Amino acid sequence: MKKYVIHLSILLTIIILITFGCTSTKNINAISEKEKAAFKQTQGDTITIADAESAYEIIIIEPGFNFWLQSIARSEGYYSQNYLEARNAVWVLAWNQRVQQPQQFNPNLYEMRIDYNSFTDYGYEVNYKLYNYFIYFQRKYNQRLGSFYPRI
Repeated sequence: MKKYVIHLSILLTIIILITFGCTSTKNINAISEKEKAAFKQTQGDTITIADAESAYEIIIIEPGFNFWLQSIARSEGYYSQNYLEARNAVWVLAWNQRVQQPQQFNPNLYEMRIDYNSFTDYGYEVNYKLYNYFIYFQRKYNQRLGSFYPRI
């Protein structure tokens, strides 16, 4: 009888743990109305990402990105440069792989290769804007360039 009670207790504990472990979680990728408005913009924004010291420059022509950067993205200084560089290195690698596979990935989304060397110090501003473009791009086009979710 004692053995039966112990087994029943263990079984009930497991069921309770599974039940609580399977409850729904907050959607970390929820897109706000303000963000949806940025995604719906049709007028082209042109953002230049440049670093005078390294002569590095990226020009992004993406409707709504400038609005999104100014109103939705975390402010400059929120992330460390090391954090931004680490994420950018992963996302640039994935981006460039997709550029080289137009039969598998939409060539209208992945048009040009990004020349980014993770051993070069491009400065905070370049890394900040590039990081935020990747976040914007992934959220707007429902893409994932790495193993982590693109969230704000």
